[in-house]
Amino acid sequence: MPPQENLSAPWSVAEAANYYGFKRWGGGHFSVDEDGYVLVHPEADQRAIRLHDIVEEAKGKGLSLPLTIRIQDLLRTRVVQLNRIFDQAIIDEGYQGRYRGVFPIKVNQLREVVEEIQDAGKSYNYGLECGSKPELMIALAMHKNMQSLIICNGYKDDEFIRLALNGRRIGKEIYLVIEQLSEVQRIIHISKQVGVTPLIGFRIKLSTAGEGKWASSAGEDAKFGLTSPEIIEAIRRLKRAGLTDSVRLVHFHIGSQVPNIQTIKKAAVEASRFFCELHKLGLPMQIIDVGGGLGIDYDGSRSNYESSMNYTMREYARDVVYHIKSICEAADVPVPDIVTESGRAIVAPHSILITEVCDTISKTSVGPKKPTKKRNPLLRDLDAILANEHGSSSLERYHDAQQKKEEAHNLFNLGYLKLTERAEADAIYWQICKQLAALTKGDSYIPEDLESLPQMMAEQYVCNFSVFQSLIDHWACDQLFPIAPLQRLNESPDVDATLVDITCDSEGKVSKFTDVEDVRSTLRLHAIKPKEPYYLGIFLVGAYQDIMGDLHNLFGRVNEVHVFLEDDEDDGFYIEDSIHGFTTNDVLGFTQYDGHMMTRMLKKQIDAATKADLIKPREGTRMLDEYVEILRGSTYLKTT
Repeated sequence: MPPQENLSAPWSVAEAANYYGFKRWGGGHFSVDEDGYVLVHPEADQRAIRLHDIVEEAKGKGLSLPLTIRIQDLLRTRVVQLNRIFDQAIIDEGYQGRYRGVFPIKVNQLREVVEEIQDAGKSYNYGLECGSKPELMIALAMHKNMQSLIICNGYKDDEFIRLALNGRRIGKEIYLVIEQLSEVQRIIHISKQVGVTPLIGFRIKLSTAGEGKWASSAGEDAKFGLTSPEIIEAIRRLKRAGLTDSVRLVHFHIGSQVPNIQTIKKAAVEASRFFCELHKLGLPMQIIDVGGGLGIDYDGSRSNYESSMNYTMREYARDVVYHIKSICEAADVPVPDIVTESGRAIVAPHSILITEVCDTISKTSVGPKKPTKKRNPLLRDLDAILANEHGSSSLERYHDAQQKKEEAHNLFNLGYLKLTERAEADAIYWQICKQLAALTKGDSYIPEDLESLPQMMAEQYVCNFSVFQSLIDHWACDQLFPIAPLQRLNESPDVDATLVDITCDSEGKVSKFTDVEDVRSTLRLHAIKPKEPYYLGIFLVGAYQDIMGDLHNLFGRVNEVHVFLEDDEDDGFYIEDSIHGFTTNDVLGFTQYDGHMMTRMLKKQIDAATKADLIKPREGTRMLDEYVEILRGSTYLKTT
């Protein structure tokens, strides 16, 4: 059980920043101002923007929530930071090779994201990685810097290979990374057809096991990569075809979000051994591609927990450079250029999902009635437990209350208890549980039977978004994301809550939250004030969530704004672009429904109802207009 929080400490914005973890997971990009508003620092310096101000300006432009905010300067900062850190590590280690990073398009394929990354990485010759034909088509079109790489991973059919070789014909440095032995013969055959000498890499199945949520993507049982016998066979086939000079790259991947630096070190050493051995076999080896894996510290714990990482970006770069250099020098092999395919670490921080709390669900929203003289004995017993007339311990009271609640349900099922009496019994029981949860909060020891009370009694804040569309990794693989209110952080939050979305799916919820020592089952939030919007920010969602979200309940892509710092103002910003989310008509089209056809079908039914005098003609027209208006509008709830 996680340690209880110190509830007696006075609340301040510093306490808010500590509770919600901005300094731990924010990387210098997030803080709280003296008025209790969350700030974003795009360049990790003193310049800051209130996220609440961005939301209000977006609403002024007609964009409703939920809303994705993309801080474009933060995205650029991450690209520059990664390249500078590797360049510095190379200088510090006296390394003779270059750093040639690539961004894996699969992490976020959105055009505006890829464009910004390419522009920020232009002076560093920062390239692109692709793993499918559509992604390769993006790479070929978007890639304009001939000094940067395109790395082709994934399964490759003839079209994929031909497409890559066509890119070679127009001067692009494109590597076809062989993932399966069957690809060798196709590359040989098509390269001869096209008349182009390919650039080839081998993806190695390392014996080093992965770690974290995506550990299964590495190791000897991994989906992709060549075993050592397959490497020798691939070399034999390429030599027979006269293409051994094409093999210049070794690639490995030990999984996304690797939490432990020791795993990265071991993999770098093993891959370097492969590189050196291939060089000794006469292949003109030039590059080691260490793949992805550079993590994001979602909970700020700096640990090897799966939602964290026990290393910094600087340590990652230095360790990769050092271990490759050490192995190559010991083998008397020239050091290679180093490629990384860091995606999550680049794009996750720049994107923030904003949702509004639109309702609350509480077990104690309807309290018990005042006791009357003519009262069922069972209800009188529950009243006595609530008042603790016998001076019982919290655990005794909980056990007694459970027993009486079960009695009430049994009597109701047998027909001996009225619905009103059952309702009264349930209301008293929940009041007892609420009281016990409050009494034991902060205790150094809580009996096991009472540990679940805070989560059981937590209020549910209904938020205007879909977990399945905008936070798919939380549902699919329990990925934790930092969550915090955008305002009122100078006020003490006094409500223990979980979040539920607006889908009609019981799994559309967030009931696990980041914490520095453990996973929280509730999040402390503020009581909702009437007619005052309460915004929550879900942070670090820029990796995978935009693309992998589905259309469960036909909730589509949310509205989006792209924000930049203003050059001439300390804390100024402007919305450079806004993108409207899917309309109801859009998502219906994805499922083969035609909005115009549906409108005509409904009109026929309304006309028939009008002729049958079930509705007035004016009413029918208004009903049809409302139907058409909803087709044009957002799929999410309209909030005031």
